[in-house]
Amino acid sequence: MFVSTKFHIPHVRNKLVSRPRLMNNLDEGMNAKLTLVSAQAGYGKTTALCEWVKQCRAHVAWISLDKQDNDWTQFWNYVIASIQERVPGFAIEVLPLIEKGTSLSFSHAITALVNELNRLPGELVIIFDDYQFIELDAIHQSLIYLISYLPSHIHIYIASRSDLAFPTARLLAKGELHQVIMQDLRFQLDEGIIFFRETTELSLTNQQVMELHDQTEGWISGLQLAAISLKRSNNIAESIHQFGGKQSHIADYLLEEVFQHQSEPMRSFLMETSILNRMNRSLCEAVTGQMNSQALLETLEQLNLFIHPLDDQRNWYRYHHLLSAFLQQILYRTNPNKWAQAHIHAANWLEKHGFDEEAVEHFLEGKQYADAVRLIEKNLHILMQFKSIALMKWVSVLPEDCFAEKPMIEMFYISVLLGVGKWEAAFQRVEQARALFQALKEKLTDAEWNRIMGNIYFFSAITSYLQKDLVRTSEYFELVERHVPEGSFFQTMGRNRYQGYDSFDDHLAFINDLHAAHKFLLKWIQHWEYKAEYPFVGFLYATYSKLLYEWNMLEEAEFYVSQALGRKDVQPFARIMIHLAVSASRIQQAKGNASLASELLQKLKSQIDSPDYDLFMLKVDAEQSYLSLRQGSLEYSLDWLRRCGLSHTDEVSLSRLAEHLVLARVLTVCWRMEDALYLLERMYLLLSEEDRLRDRIKVLILQSMALQRLGQLDTALQRLETALQLGEPEGYVRSFIDEGPEIADMLSAYLKLHQGGPSGNAGSVSIRYVKQLLLAMNVTVKEPLKELLTEQEKRIMRLIAEGLSNKEIGHHLNITGETVKSHIKNVYRKLQVNNRLKALQRTKDLETLV
Repeated sequence: MFVSTKFHIPHVRNKLVSRPRLMNNLDEGMNAKLTLVSAQAGYGKTTALCEWVKQCRAHVAWISLDKQDNDWTQFWNYVIASIQERVPGFAIEVLPLIEKGTSLSFSHAITALVNELNRLPGELVIIFDDYQFIELDAIHQSLIYLISYLPSHIHIYIASRSDLAFPTARLLAKGELHQVIMQDLRFQLDEGIIFFRETTELSLTNQQVMELHDQTEGWISGLQLAAISLKRSNNIAESIHQFGGKQSHIADYLLEEVFQHQSEPMRSFLMETSILNRMNRSLCEAVTGQMNSQALLETLEQLNLFIHPLDDQRNWYRYHHLLSAFLQQILYRTNPNKWAQAHIHAANWLEKHGFDEEAVEHFLEGKQYADAVRLIEKNLHILMQFKSIALMKWVSVLPEDCFAEKPMIEMFYISVLLGVGKWEAAFQRVEQARALFQALKEKLTDAEWNRIMGNIYFFSAITSYLQKDLVRTSEYFELVERHVPEGSFFQTMGRNRYQGYDSFDDHLAFINDLHAAHKFLLKWIQHWEYKAEYPFVGFLYATYSKLLYEWNMLEEAEFYVSQALGRKDVQPFARIMIHLAVSASRIQQAKGNASLASELLQKLKSQIDSPDYDLFMLKVDAEQSYLSLRQGSLEYSLDWLRRCGLSHTDEVSLSRLAEHLVLARVLTVCWRMEDALYLLERMYLLLSEEDRLRDRIKVLILQSMALQRLGQLDTALQRLETALQLGEPEGYVRSFIDEGPEIADMLSAYLKLHQGGPSGNAGSVSIRYVKQLLLAMNVTVKEPLKELLTEQEKRIMRLIAEGLSNKEIGHHLNITGETVKSHIKNVYRKLQVNNRLKALQRTKDLETLV
């Protein structure tokens, strides 16, 4: 629901000091893209802009912001609605793009908005008032993107009590930023004299005005408060003398003076309504019980008591932030019960009139948690899809026992705990919830109970997976199937949102036992692949393709990636598509199809339809940089290094792990080995702490390469040996060979150093494994690799050479056909082939069939 007053230009009183210097300063903003009007509260930012708008010849779209506007869709809908007030029908085609996401959508929505703005025939000014309330990074990023591509006849003015939360140095350097700061806004002495002479009924000497001006340093609200206070003073000179001190002290002193001189009903009205962001007669009457609320609002305006009408009809008002904060402090300190009751009355009125989100805020302030939970539950599905940030904030402040018997809120809370990395707390909540909701069976219908338990079992499966327990994960998936065969709602929540990406969606990173993962993934892919609307299986396809790729089973990996990419239910899920596309690109690069590998990543950029598009693109850009290194082209990687915003001194985190791995590679290639090693060592410590085997192996390999370049060959080979020790039991291949000729040379050096070791082993690394890696890189090893295959595998290969089928081989060796098939797969993997004919040719070349 739109609050129309938010894009009404606030009304200003007739008696204002003429400020031509300031108006000319604001006029200069019409030569820039962005004008920032910044100063602390009380310097007249809003008033100055309102007065300037009156003389501005361009159309002006005004948006008054508050803390409720930290929502991407709502923010941009208000922008378009405000422009439509001046330009009817503007950007109607953009609205569906805005509605698609709840965060920054650079490539689609904002680009479309830029195009619409470009079509406007005349100049337009867009003013954001009170921008300091905006904290959502997605809004900051999308706004700076808009400013970057803003047509020359469009100008943005931002009024804020704080500096902007996005970088403006480039705009300033290019002359596209104009700044109006505190020194420009405060009254000069001549303006102070005019203020007291023409807008107040006080007869002050120029000396007295000068003293007040010096004490307040031209702070406009301080002078206004002083004028109100001095009207009641019997000794103006003495009163002026008492005003000395910092602004905060002056404000408290003067506001106290003004407040104490009001009647008791007015003081009560002021305190109780101070909790409202905006108010009208009906809302004030509901909060205060005073039926003459409209008269009181008008009286406050006549007294210039820091109240601003929000529309020309004077239906809606708001207090100045200074007054509101001051009154709230008094109310909370002196009568906490009345504070709570005011919030509860406000919440009830807001709910009745359809403002559920604002009502929740007031119910929470009034500690009416049951009512807050009731409204949250009423709007839960919409909130989870489109207002997840507000929902997370509310759930985090609610006492946990308030939603203990509200299954969907409880599960959303569990998802929040998982999302912010509080896994232990999530594990405990899942266990408690499972026991609690099982006990509710008799109170619910079968359909309700099945849906609840299916969702809980899904979270039980996820927490088991994070604990690397694939057996229990599988058991819980079976229970999910029994209760909700169509799948859990939470399987698809946030489907095209970023949400940590690497730390959550790279599922293979959690599992150290690849052989167990192989069985687990294949089982559930085969179980779910026939469901037409089951996008969650896309995560499993992506993970399984990565595993097969790691084992260098490229044909099989390509098959499963193609299956997943062909599923219509998976395509809207950016979080799945990006993993599938990266996997597909790496497979093609490994197969020698370099141009197709590049095309797949480029195509991905147009396939991702997400509000968090730019965050996903950071990952794609990093992958393109990695691909360019593998293809021997350094130019793209160097360009990426300049613009990626990453540094070797960054705090390492799981969410940016993939990017930092690429950064370490690029730094090494650029011969910045010390920087690379500094980054890699901290990454290794994090990965060891998190028990991430795959990525520890990758870091060790990169460390060995950087050390080798520094000439520290012994240390380099020690790191390489550790990586080999970790990689051999799980069959890691591509993590080594994707690093190219440099790692091949190191493996050859390692082999030469250890080949004469006892039992064909180098420490705890088998020579067979090292030779297998070299073979996969087509590096010729002089000695015959007889030890590459086990004795049973050699027997099977001899029987294949004789033309026997799998069944006949099994009968001959007294083993099952499935066991024969498993041995043959192992042979293919070791020899880096994909069919019997190639396997026979490779074994002949290597003289292993003896």
